[in-house]
Amino acid sequence: MFTILYFAEFIILTTLGLVAFGVQLWAFSHAVRTPAADFERVYKRTKTFWAALTGGAAFFGFLFVIVPLSTLRAPGLGFGMLMTLAGVTAAGVYLADVRPALAEVRGRGRGNQNRGTSW
Repeated sequence: MFTILYFAEFIILTTLGLVAFGVQLWAFSHAVRTPAADFERVYKRTKTFWAALTGGAAFFGFLFVIVPLSTLRAPGLGFGMLMTLAGVTAAGVYLADVRPALAEVRGRGRGNQNRGTSW
């Protein structure tokens, strides 16, 4: 019974870690690819700030996933999970607040009527 619960914990935490790592990589790749001038136009800090923040988040997300996969032990609920949660929160703020503002300044936002439909 203990082995089944341990295996379930390993699968659940590793899957959640992989999802968080994917979100962190998405935010980091977008921050790196966006021109620095666009960040200045929307007054959302600097490109360096967001690239460093999302890059650090992706680093801790990577550690949270790779250590359990290499040792086949369930990720702990300690410092690693805390840093992963903080990292996915930072990436979520970037994707929910900064990315739409950057898209709007580049002409790809919701206010652009040249897209056709709302879908």
